[in-house]
Amino acid sequence: MTIYPLNTGYFKLDGGAMFGVVPKTLWSKTNPADENNMCSWAMRSLLIEDGDRLMLIDCGIGDKQSEKFFSHYYLFGEDQLILNLKKLGFSPEDVTDVFLTHLHFDHCGGAVKWNSSRTGFELVFKNAIHWSTEKHWNWATKPNPRERASFLSENIMPIEESGQLKFVDRKGDFTENVFQNIDVLFVDGHTESQMIPHIHYKGKTLVFMADLLPSTGHIPLPYVMGYDTRPLITMDEKGRFLNTASEKEYVLFLEHDSVNEICTLKNAEKGVRLDNALNFKDMF
Repeated sequence: MTIYPLNTGYFKLDGGAMFGVVPKTLWSKTNPADENNMCSWAMRSLLIEDGDRLMLIDCGIGDKQSEKFFSHYYLFGEDQLILNLKKLGFSPEDVTDVFLTHLHFDHCGGAVKWNSSRTGFELVFKNAIHWSTEKHWNWATKPNPRERASFLSENIMPIEESGQLKFVDRKGDFTENVFQNIDVLFVDGHTESQMIPHIHYKGKTLVFMADLLPSTGHIPLPYVMGYDTRPLITMDEKGRFLNTASEKEYVLFLEHDSVNEICTLKNAEKGVRLDNALNFKDMF
């Protein structure tokens, strides 16, 4: 197995929305905001090459939305999903599996593009099975008012219509061996049945954190996003995960931290805290 971090771009979100009830005087120490109170965030994916399987975990925001839509998120930087995939020596046709932690637009938008005539949509990864969970799929396709703006039908329905959608079977909150060397933790605080892959790699457990832990700045327990549908459940899920991650020395891959790709944790007087933050290549 070989794993490649893959940056699909950067965007900006309101700092208050990203840290919920935590005051700006506290969260801005780790995530400084601009004059509009916007903080910078990454949209990282992982590419896993294992035998004849090439799996992409999440795929960024894509490029098919309107200029008005993108203007709300201040996209910046030179990173692009397909460009960086090709830099690694792969093409979209090589991808066999697209694993979607959840279906918010910044995690799944890159899976679908306009067709050549711009009359409809088609899959970017034409040969890939796209993985979700049945509970989350139903949640996303019949969205609640709070999340409706994050679940865009043009990102979701073309996957089902392609016939290349499959569901990971949720058995409790943790399912082992969903794929070879990959277990999945299911969490419900941010959105229903978000999937957090645990990848056994080079003697370590590498965890793709998605929106359970967006950045190192979110490690303290009360630092929970305003976007989470069930913040108290997030705190419970995050607390249990952080204790396990610290005890078992997990390596956490941070999808949204604009500076740090991965981090490790330690137990401290005030609870679990950051141990080391570094780049993927420095660990692996």
